[in-house]
Amino acid sequence: MIRPMYQVKRVSRCAFLPIRNLSYHVRSWGQAAPGQTPLVLLHGWMDVSASFQFMVDALAEHRPIIAPDWRGFGLTRSGAADCFWFADYLADLDALLDLVAPHQAVDLLGHSMGGNVVMLYAGVRPERIRRLINLEGFGMPATQPDQAAARFASWMDQLREARSGQRSLRSYASLAEVAQRLQRNNPRLSVEKAAWLAPHWSAQGADGRWEILGEAAHKITSAMLYRVDETLAIHRCIEAPTLMVSAAADSMAQWWGKTFTQGEHLERLRVVPQLHHSVLKDCGHMLHHDQPEALARLIDDFLASAA
Repeated sequence: MIRPMYQVKRVSRCAFLPIRNLSYHVRSWGQAAPGQTPLVLLHGWMDVSASFQFMVDALAEHRPIIAPDWRGFGLTRSGAADCFWFADYLADLDALLDLVAPHQAVDLLGHSMGGNVVMLYAGVRPERIRRLINLEGFGMPATQPDQAAARFASWMDQLREARSGQRSLRSYASLAEVAQRLQRNNPRLSVEKAAWLAPHWSAQGADGRWEILGEAAHKITSAMLYRVDETLAIHRCIEAPTLMVSAAADSMAQWWGKTFTQGEHLERLRVVPQLHHSVLKDCGHMLHHDQPEALARLIDDFLASAA
């Protein structure tokens, strides 16, 4: 059966850029023009740059837009990394901006994990950011120093499992199965959008099965504790006006239960100097899939107000 597929309005171009000894896959929409500020989009964990297509199609302003596949996701290979370090995302972004926008500040948007990256980067390199947008990037529950030994032990145990072949990602018999997996992850995702995302989110292996374009090593728990005090100290250094967009559906409760709540997240945001917080109705964590038009209006208005 032929599944109906989403029809793209703005066609992207793809290139591979040399970034920190990796060949980074970067998707872009529009052409750079004098006086225009690039919009850089950073996807979340177990996602790809193409995930932003629906939102890009809904944006009113035609401006240069750039979206990389993070290392070990999409078409950016990690070089056989057996684990990933969060600081590398910041360094990769820094190198990317040196290539695509070396002499100007950019508008920077991140979703989920990407939202956490942009918040840290904007505090570390405030001069590189004109406007900052965080889509559902919450941070993580607070940790305590006495958790460090167990965290390191867990990390090493998981690396041992990976070496023995015990940690791998499931493959799928067809693109239709991949699309169904996407809809199980997000029941709000339409059949048309799932069918379009499936070949961007997966690739066919030598055995004919479809494999998710995210390396299994991403599922290994970080060896490092999440230090809230350090994170907030960096967030205080953000100089750009910042838009935080949360979904009405509380995905934090699903992931963290009572260990990290929306209330704690909002309290942490109080340290960001110029914060605007919006809640988008009728959507979940993948708000750029669920409500791309409403989200695009928020983004257009926020970016235009800095002109």
